[in-house]
Amino acid sequence: MTDEKKPKKVSRQQVYTLLVEIGRKAGDGLPEKATGAALMCFASGIDEAEAVRETVAILKQAETAPLDVTGYGTLAEREAEGDEIDDDERALMMRALDENSVIIAQMTPFFD
Repeated sequence: MTDEKKPKKVSRQQVYTLLVEIGRKAGDGLPEKATGAALMCFASGIDEAEAVRETVAILKQAETAPLDVTGYGTLAEREAEGDEIDDDERALMMRALDENSVIIAQMTPFFD
């Protein structure tokens, strides 16, 4: 047997676009008559699963109640699908990548 160490695989953070549906929870900051909300988020991760886990964890810390997450892929994947991505959205994606963070780009409350 040899004691040679295998070189570590370089993991590369990417930014994923996620749509998170949240329900109501005391202290969630949603408008009084809202029944929940949809949050468009940009989250960094080595894969989409990590980006989802981190996003859900942060939203729970922020006293919201995440119910469902839909992934829309990376910037390259979205471009390949023909999505139009404006400069503001690209800037938020770059910020999420640079800061290794989750950025909530848009919040749309739901009403009955």
